[in-house]
Amino acid sequence: MAIRITADSSCDLGEFAEKRNIGVLPMTVILDSTIYHDGVDVTPQDIFAFVGEKKVLPKTSAMSVEEYKTFFQEQLAFGDEILHFNISAKSSVSYNNAKVAAEAFGGKVRVVDSKALSTGQGLLALKAADLRDQGKSIDEIEETVLSLRDKVNTSFIPDSLEYLHKGGRVSGMVKTVASVFKIHPLIQMNDGQLVPGEKYRGKMEIIIKKYIEDLRNTYPNYDKTRCFVTHSSADQELVDVAKEKVQELFEFDEILETVAGAVVTSHCGRNTLGVLFIYQD
Repeated sequence: MAIRITADSSCDLGEFAEKRNIGVLPMTVILDSTIYHDGVDVTPQDIFAFVGEKKVLPKTSAMSVEEYKTFFQEQLAFGDEILHFNISAKSSVSYNNAKVAAEAFGGKVRVVDSKALSTGQGLLALKAADLRDQGKSIDEIEETVLSLRDKVNTSFIPDSLEYLHKGGRVSGMVKTVASVFKIHPLIQMNDGQLVPGEKYRGKMEIIIKKYIEDLRNTYPNYDKTRCFVTHSSADQELVDVAKEKVQELFEFDEILETVAGAVVTSHCGRNTLGVLFIYQD
């Protein structure tokens, strides 16, 4: 039977979703009282303009059960079974809503809590697409991706803590100290939750190099299929530094660059950058 892989737009796969035949459900972003849809009628630049003018973050909203039902029904036109990937259940109620919606389809729809966000979530969706294209059954695909959820390095370095402060994730004092002393904390997913890690200090170009060196030392064994250099509209020079360092230290078959969508950008701000991949024991 034909298998359809789908994901919330928080997967940040961009053009790679269409290339790999992955259906994407646009999540919602609310600017003032107007509802927009990630990747459809709102861009990261809209987010930056809104925050610059209003001095508050946009609101993001999980899709409702009914919206998931509609999406799954539409996606079943492209396959007999669906394997859907949600943003971490500890970050959003999207997973729970999708699970409830899936019950209406008599086992044709399965939902996976990615325990990640952005291209950490996207890596699992792409792995599922790899296995689908190899002719694996949906049982085999689901078993494999579930075994990999806790082996996805989802981490990033923010240039500024402004958005994290506005979102209530760091205090005003921490934000001020970080700005004065040029401190950039590593933010990473741990069991589906965002937690702070190493604190880097200095210019972003130097920090990104050290961050990637630390990743290489922390994860000597990794899936060489692909990695993502994902950023929130970062300066091209910074992106190039990251890609060159990854190419120098790792042996990935492909290094994919993606720009975070409006949902993820709403929480991290401009010039945030991460290198994401699946590691091995």
